[in-house]
Amino acid sequence: MITTKRTILVILLSVFTGIAYGQAPEPSQFTKEKNAEVKKSLPFADKQDFEDATRGFIATIESGVILNDDGTPSFSMKAWDFLKEPEAETANPSLWRQGQLNSIHGLFEVVKDKIYQIRGFDMANMTFIKTNSGWIVIDPLETKSTAKAGYDLVKQHIEKGTAMPVHAILITHPHLDHYAGITGILENAPNRDIEIITPKDFFEHAVSENVMAGPAMQRRALYMYGMTLPIAPHGNIGCGLGQTNSTGFHALLPPTKEIDNSTEKLTIDGLDLEFIYVKDTEAPVEMMIYFPQLKAFCVAEDMNRLLHNLLTLRGAKVRNGQVWSKAIDKALMLCGDEVEYSFSTHNWPTWDNKNIVTYWEDQRDMYRYIHDQTLRLANLGYTPIEIAEMIELPETLANKFYSRGYYGTVSHDVKSQYQLYFGWFDGNPANLHALPPVDAGKKYVEAMGGEAKVIETGRKAYNEGDYRWCAMLLNHLVFANPDNKEGRNLLADAYTQLGYQAESGTWRNFYLSGAQELRYKPDTEKYAKIITLSPQEALANLNNMTIEMLFDYLGIKIDGKKAAADNGIINFTFNDQPVTDYTLILSNGALTHRTGSLHPKPTLSINTDKQTFGMFLLQPENLDKLIAGNKMKITGNQAFLQRFMALLNFDMVYFNIIEP
Repeated sequence: MITTKRTILVILLSVFTGIAYGQAPEPSQFTKEKNAEVKKSLPFADKQDFEDATRGFIATIESGVILNDDGTPSFSMKAWDFLKEPEAETANPSLWRQGQLNSIHGLFEVVKDKIYQIRGFDMANMTFIKTNSGWIVIDPLETKSTAKAGYDLVKQHIEKGTAMPVHAILITHPHLDHYAGITGILENAPNRDIEIITPKDFFEHAVSENVMAGPAMQRRALYMYGMTLPIAPHGNIGCGLGQTNSTGFHALLPPTKEIDNSTEKLTIDGLDLEFIYVKDTEAPVEMMIYFPQLKAFCVAEDMNRLLHNLLTLRGAKVRNGQVWSKAIDKALMLCGDEVEYSFSTHNWPTWDNKNIVTYWEDQRDMYRYIHDQTLRLANLGYTPIEIAEMIELPETLANKFYSRGYYGTVSHDVKSQYQLYFGWFDGNPANLHALPPVDAGKKYVEAMGGEAKVIETGRKAYNEGDYRWCAMLLNHLVFANPDNKEGRNLLADAYTQLGYQAESGTWRNFYLSGAQELRYKPDTEKYAKIITLSPQEALANLNNMTIEMLFDYLGIKIDGKKAAADNGIINFTFNDQPVTDYTLILSNGALTHRTGSLHPKPTLSINTDKQTFGMFLLQPENLDKLIAGNKMKITGNQAFLQRFMALLNFDMVYFNIIEP
């Protein structure tokens, strides 16, 4: 099992929501007018999505709150009740509408007597599919508590006292909100012989994303999901894909079976399944599933009621719009002529073949259009920032709510496709070795005539409704002098107006989170201590890695500059692993490992088991105890081991984003 830092977000949330948010400006006339234009430009009178999102409703939790075992809240559906009201002036009406739809919660019937979904209990959906004698469960949410709460509703209203076994848990891809609640099912099912089926390399990618790049992603995720914002009309109204993440206990378990063939078929307790295994779409590995007997298709997260990210703002590997488009077309070729039910791991289902095919084709064409048009313009010499201003979806797509940029946007998806092919450099020599933000900020402020002049120019831009230009100007000032309170407040005001206007939930959350931290400068040392992994959590992470992954992880924890002064070779023999012998080489500040062999001339040698080594990494001061207890045997230069450990840093850092 692996625990993550989602529980820390509860602590941070309580810190920030205890602060009055009254200093934020009201929506300006420019913001009101821009949001009014959105209301006129889209078909808000069409209520089909609301009919679909409520179709098949069976029941929900009356209290509107899901609690963890210790009594702390895991997820509150009730917190979003304000979205039942007409849109507030502090929000883009299109995003408000999406929040209304996503906040509809409970147990729903998708296919009569066969497929049921839990929606609105977490960021993602959990699906129950009847087999001859039991259930297949798809994507058991993010935390144990929300998964159990959904499962309890199924037991109460569908099973009605007849205990039905869970034959398999299918996990569509390695994102936390789709697998980490698995113990809520495993610990409450009447049977224990439950198969866990995932796409090939699921486990490796789940660990890689949540551990290798975890600290930076977690910090940026606070912004992306608005986790420190109040849930309110002036704060977090949802991120488009769902409302927000649950908090509590998370688990990661290895699969018992992997799917690595797009034509693979299985039969589970009388129910046939056909898989489409795809790589490099919404996740590094993902699988969609067709149930031909039911004419029902699980689109995983490759088709949603929105435009998704081709590069998520929290950070991840760039996704390929062309590959994504082809994956959707595979679904059309597999069952487009007969499918009657399309259900996703987010948002709400689509019924009837004609509606489904139109929806799928539009989703296919949307990702292909963004990919292809980005490359077309790049090959004409345009830069990513220019292309992002030039590309708009055709009206045939843009006027449909399921093509709107509630989570991804055309703007940042375009930039991601440029990055996919050309990298960070736009070809302009001025950007080849640009000054870092603090140095650039100081020089920009000086060139403009000083801080007062920057504020004067920024204020003029703000008063004219030019919030993007105001933000660019004041960003330089804040990086030049983060203690300039007037500059911080003006930048915060500009971010706030941009947040109020944003149709993308993630853009809104980024803008408003930045504004909040500008107004209430966080105690970074305090928060760094809060989000540092406990020894128990860190050990759980390390235990889930393979030895190769563990050594790769150590490589990114090495202080390369300090390590460059010291070279050494460590031979490892892990007496509890299928492959016992490994070599770790520290040279020129870089750490290299070799599998299946020992170096003939090591600096030292270590014989131990994997868990003991993990404990040692986290508490190296216990080395003598481990040696005395015969847990670790060391021969050679033990002083080098002590120097090596001093080069490692496992702390998570609550680093600044909107200031130096």
